[in-house]
This record gives sequence, structure tokens and C-alpha cells, in this order.
Amino acid sequence: MAAARAQAGIFEVIPAIDLLEGSAVRLTQGRYDAATVYDRDPASVAARFVAAGARRVHVVDLEGAKAGRPVQGDAVKRILAAAGDVPVQMGGGLRTLEGVDEALGWGLDRVILGTVALRDPALVKEAAGRHPRRIVVGIDARDGRVAVEGWLEASETTAVDLGRRFEDAGVAAIVYTDIARDGMLTGPNLDQTVALAESVGIPVIVSGGVATNDDILRSAALRDRNLCGVIVGRAIYTGGVDLEAAIRAVEEVA
Repeated sequence: MAAARAQAGIFEVIPAIDLLEGSAVRLTQGRYDAATVYDRDPASVAARFVAAGARRVHVVDLEGAKAGRPVQGDAVKRILAAAGDVPVQMGGGLRTLEGVDEALGWGLDRVILGTVALRDPALVKEAAGRHPRRIVVGIDARDGRVAVEGWLEASETTAVDLGRRFEDAGVAAIVYTDIARDGMLTGPNLDQTVALAESVGIPVIVSGGVATNDDILRSAALRDRNLCGVIVGRAIYTGGVDLEAAIRAVEEVA
């Protein structure tokens, strides 16, 4: 199956809900001991994102990422109900084809495969064959090297090397997260993200470090370099990003 680059003009501002013990939280640099609880009703968060104009919602099952299997299924289903017709994508703990099939069966639009993309790329390719354009590869990196197991373990594989393994697999996108910036509100690592995007034939979503509406607009300005979206987390909850205004601004310059 041929690789696909980002469609010209398509760029999504994607608000994030990270789930831990049934609440919407944010970690700092992927540290589970540095979680801040922002809302104990994640479904209501999803509803607010939809009301603000979000065209996609990003969900991470943090406990699932550690356990190696989805844990927050009930919370995800409530988020799906609250999101209505707005697509929801989820990552965290999906390590088997059965797990992928089950999660997509809940009504998710796409699922994100991270650790298994490094450990078992053949499984990702088979999942993409079963579910064309519904599989997203999650590449989480520290200093350009891929981290797995809920960011608890580093590897020697580079983000570009991992991304290239899936160019002909039919995956929908890559989510590239710079762990050092995640939750730090220091701005996204656009240099490394663009380097990845221009090295692989798969659209790339920016993740990690987004702090302001300007960060979102700087990311969107690079859509012609194979970027197709940006994930925004902590900055929405702390007020640094006005989600509705950011979505409107990106759509106005499309």
C-alpha cells in the first residue's frame, strides 16, 4: 500500500484528555508521579472541547500504557458518548490485534500504537491492513531516540528509522511527541517534528510542549511540510491556549 503525505490544507487542532484513575490529568515529561488532576469528569471535558469547535479529540489511557492493556475503557466510552459525531482517537495499552479490534469496536475513529510499533511492527502492519487509515503510529522520543512502555524505557532506535518502517503499511498518521517538552509549556519541538515529517511518507501530528495559540499557528504554518495536526493538552487546562480561538484562526488561514 502506497505511503500518503498530508493533504494540502488539512490541519487539525486536537485537544487531549489523559486518563488516570477515571480523571482527566496531565503528566509532566511523562512522569506518573507528577500528575495534575484537572477534571474528575472527562466526558464533560470532551463535551467542552466539542462545543469549542474541535473536529477530533485525543485520549490517552495512562494506566493502560503501563499495564500493556486498556484500563480506562468505561471512561473512554463515556467520552465517546459526549463527543457525539466528533471523531475520537485513543492510545495507551494497545499491544494486541484483539485489543485494537475491541477498542475500535467501542466507536473510536482511530487508535494509536506506540510501544508495539517498536516491539512488533508486523502487528501494526496487520492492524493497518484490517483497519485501513484507522491506525496511527505513536512515536515518543527523548533526544531523538524512541521511548516505550509508557515512556519508562528508552531504546536506541531513532524516530525517523521507526517511522520509515510503516511507510507502506497504510497507517493514517504518526503522532510525534517530544517527551522532554511534554507538559512543560515550552513550545513544541518543530525542528525535530518537521525533520521526521519530511523523512517519511506519512502525515505527522505535532505533540508535546504547546503553550500558546501562537505555538498552534506556528505548527499550522508548516502544514505544507507534511504536518497534519497538533495535539494540545495542559495549555488548554491552564488557560494558555484558547481552544475555540485557535481552531478558528487555523481554519481561517487554511
